Amino acid sequence: MKNKLIDLNNHLFEQLERLNDDDLDAEQLAHEAQRTDAMTKIADQIISTAHIAIQAAKLVNEAGGNYQKMLPMIGGSENIDEDHPALSGPQVKKP
Repeated sequence: MKNKLIDLNNHLFEQLERLNDDDLDAEQLAHEAQRTDAMTKIADQIISTAHIAIQAAKLVNEAGGNYQKMLPMIGGSENIDEDHPALSGPQVKKP
């Protein structure tokens, strides 16, 4: 996976800086506000998807599976077994 959640965070702060630019005229500010609205909608979906992935990873972890490969958006392994992503890699044994 190319993008991580930290990249989303960086994009959102960059947009906040653009909105805070005192040199923008009314038309430019309106354009940036529309852009912000679109970015916010997309960011909400990305965050929602990441939240679901984290919940699934918790379940896999509780069952003793390798949850790290399920979380590439937050820095997990990018080498995912396409057929069995939750079970690929070494298994974690619970005591």
